[in-house]
Amino acid sequence: MQPVKMYTTAVCPFCIRAKQILKARGVDAIEEIRVDTQPEERMKMMELTGRRTVPQIFIGDTHVGGCDDLMALDGQGGLVPLLNGQSS
Repeated sequence: MQPVKMYTTAVCPFCIRAKQILKARGVDAIEEIRVDTQPEERMKMMELTGRRTVPQIFIGDTHVGGCDDLMALDGQGGLVPLLNGQSS
């Protein structure tokens, strides 16, 4: 399974929902980077993604986007293959 990295904050309902979706698809570990407690990480996230909102989700080297993007990818059947290292 591909590694999952997510930029989050403590009280973000979209972050919580994204983690629930990922766990439901078999993800055991999420590298969570808290931008509310580490402002320099928000700057890094913005440089990587061009976005300032959380969550910002990476699966392997692929930037998935936010929670809505993750839900759309899952709805199209592309999330599980991406998690398994296959092209969608």
